Amino acid sequence: MAIPDETTGATGATGETTGAPGTASLLLHAHGITKRFGGLVAVRTVDFEIPEGSIVSLIGPNGAGKTTFFNVIAGLSEPSEGTISFAGEQVVARPRRGWAEPFFWFAFPALFVIFALAVVAANLPISGELLVLVAVGLLVTSLVVAIIRPPWYVHLLQRAGIFRSARPNEMVRFGIGRTFQNIRLFHNMSALENVQVGMHSRMAATPIDAALRLPRHNREEAVAAEKAREWLAYVGLGDREDEMARNLPYGDQRRLEIARALASQPRLLLLDEPTAGMNPVETRRMTELIAQVRRDLGITILLIEHDMRVVMGVSDRVTVLDHGEKIAEGTPEAVRANPLVIEAYLGKGAASAS
Repeated sequence: MAIPDETTGATGATGETTGAPGTASLLLHAHGITKRFGGLVAVRTVDFEIPEGSIVSLIGPNGAGKTTFFNVIAGLSEPSEGTISFAGEQVVARPRRGWAEPFFWFAFPALFVIFALAVVAANLPISGELLVLVAVGLLVTSLVVAIIRPPWYVHLLQRAGIFRSARPNEMVRFGIGRTFQNIRLFHNMSALENVQVGMHSRMAATPIDAALRLPRHNREEAVAAEKAREWLAYVGLGDREDEMARNLPYGDQRRLEIARALASQPRLLLLDEPTAGMNPVETRRMTELIAQVRRDLGITILLIEHDMRVVMGVSDRVTVLDHGEKIAEGTPEAVRANPLVIEAYLGKGAASAS
C-alpha cells in the first residue's frame, strides 16, 4: 500500500519506527496543568509526558477531565496554570506581557504618520489623500497580521518577551493533528475534499494564486488531490473518494477523520475516543489501523478511549485521571492492577475485593 512521503514521522528505511518507545526523547511535556471553569476545577496540577514514537492512552471514568485536558493540549482551551512544551518549544501557557502586543499593531502606521508629518512640514509635492490612504492600509495590514499570526510575527513577539498560547491552527503547523469524540467532518463535501482540507496548513499557494488560478496553485491542487487519494487508500477508503461524507457509514466516517488528520502531516496524533459507537468488527479494524499508523509512519499517538480492550491492546503507557487528578500511570498491565484505578471505575468495594 502506498504511503504519502510527506509525513514527518520518524521512520527508518524499512518503514519501522526508529527507536523504542521506552528510550525515545520526549515529544510533549505538560507540567502542572490546571484548568478551572469558575469555581469548578476540571483538571488539577497534572504532569504528563509523551515519548516520541509511542502510543499513550489517557483513561478515566466519565467526568474525570480527560477531554478538557485533551483540549488544552490541542490549543482549544487555555490552562489556568501550567505549561505545555512540544518538541522542546513552549506552546501553551498563561499569557505573558500580553498588554504590550498592541504596540506592534500600531508601530508601522505610527512610524508612517511621523514620516507623513515630516513630508507635510517640508511642503513636498505629495498628495495628503495618498498619505492617509497608505496610513490606513498599513494599519489594516498590521491588524490582519495580528489576526493571522504568521510564524515570523509569533517569533517577533517572543523575542520581545510577549507570549500567547498557540491557537489550534498553529498547533497543526507545529505538528499536532486530532480527531474528535463527536465526528466533525464537512458533511456536504466529498471524502477526497475532506482530506484535502487537512493539507491546507502545509500548502504554499497564496490567496492571490487561488483567485487568479495561477500555475503554482493548479500544480499544488493536483498534487494535493493525488496525496489525498493515497491517504484515503491508506485508511481503507480508496474506493469512496467521491462519496459525500454524510453518506458514509459511521465507521468509515471515523476513518475519514483520521485520514484528514494524517494529511496535515502530524508528529503527534490525538485520537478522542476513535472507537466510540462502533461494533466489535469496526473496533478491531480501528485498533489495527491505530497500530499500523505508528508502525508504518512513526507517528506518536495520544488516545482517549473507554474500550479497555483497545487501550490494553495498543498502548505503551496508560495515564489515569479521576476528578481531574492523575491517580495512576504506567504500563497497561500495571495500571489494570492498580487498586486506585479499580476503585475509580468500580467503587471502593471492588478495589478491596481485588
